[in-house]
Amino acid sequence: MIAKSMVNYVKGSSVIRAMFEEGKRMAALYGAENVYDFSLGNPSVQPPAAVKEAIVDILENEDETYVHGYMSNAGYEDVRAAIAESLNKKHGTSFSEKNILMTVGAAGGLNVVFKTILDPGDEVITFSPFFGEYRNYVANYNGVLVEVPPTDDFMPEEESFRAAFSEKTKAVIINNPNNPTGVVYSEDTIKMIAKVMEEKEAEYNKAIYLVADEPYRELVYDGAEVVYLTKYYKDTIVGYSYSKSLSLPGERIGYLVMPDEIDDFENVVAAAAVANRILGFVNAPSLIQRAVAKCTEAEVDVEIYNKNRELLYKSLIDMGYECIKPQGAFYLFVKAMGGDDKAFVAKAKEFNLLLVPGSTFGGPGYARIAYCVDYDMIVRALPAFEKLAACYK
Repeated sequence: MIAKSMVNYVKGSSVIRAMFEEGKRMAALYGAENVYDFSLGNPSVQPPAAVKEAIVDILENEDETYVHGYMSNAGYEDVRAAIAESLNKKHGTSFSEKNILMTVGAAGGLNVVFKTILDPGDEVITFSPFFGEYRNYVANYNGVLVEVPPTDDFMPEEESFRAAFSEKTKAVIINNPNNPTGVVYSEDTIKMIAKVMEEKEAEYNKAIYLVADEPYRELVYDGAEVVYLTKYYKDTIVGYSYSKSLSLPGERIGYLVMPDEIDDFENVVAAAAVANRILGFVNAPSLIQRAVAKCTEAEVDVEIYNKNRELLYKSLIDMGYECIKPQGAFYLFVKAMGGDDKAFVAKAKEFNLLLVPGSTFGGPGYARIAYCVDYDMIVRALPAFEKLAACYK
């Protein structure tokens, strides 16, 4: 018999993953070319050539027992130093290897953060809509996720943000660029968040951490800029993943940045390394750690995603769909025709379109479309989107 705590998790298993599995089933029935799977944020762009070159170089030239062996729970020191140096070059920061902890992707990193800072009953604030797994990551450590209601443009609003705080608030988590909306928070928005948090720290006389979840940092369009949060709020912890920037989602590699300035720095860093171990990660995967250290300046070709974005956005708007044009990530968050997102997604499936209901992300009344797919699939899917829209006219 499974644990009682897992019963509901099994029943409510990831809608995104369920849709992805459904796509594979439908592809076997109807042919892959006739199923239009926009469910999973699985990059379609090849990793940069530098990744393969780095892996080959490591396997051919580095000591195998070193490459495949244990290292510090925080990761290889030279890898962490290389990442710190790259961040300093890009953002004008002053990190060293002691500020970096290698993690099993951003998801592993966020779990390490919450294991490190949360006591039972502590609250974590987030802005709706948000990556749905935040609910589980916070609940893993008996925390409570507090959702700030969305605005029409999905930009955080100060009054409702202030109202979300209480004496139990321990952290705020933001995802910028945002999954599922593709919105990039402006510098003014970040300054507002920092100002409110500083005031709340003073009011409650305790540290409140800002957790920045940044797997989509490099995926921006139209000149959008993603500001680096440690420069705006001292108690910031950054979680990063190479899943999107290097198209390596299955490799599960990322890192945490914990600046010297954060409250209780020495204990936070020590506890995070221990959390990495006792959560069963032990350390981030060794070979890919060494590879990403050689690829700190490499990136995927974002223009491929931009081409998809432009085609899909313009086509859907012309068909009568409503959505904000995303500035980052690789998602469109469209209003569900008819208002009911689950009914809309079910109707879409009748045309072999696989979308994800917005309620999964705390954004009912919308549906997420992941355009990190082949351009040709988008072209083939457009008639299906048109037929779907016709059902509501």
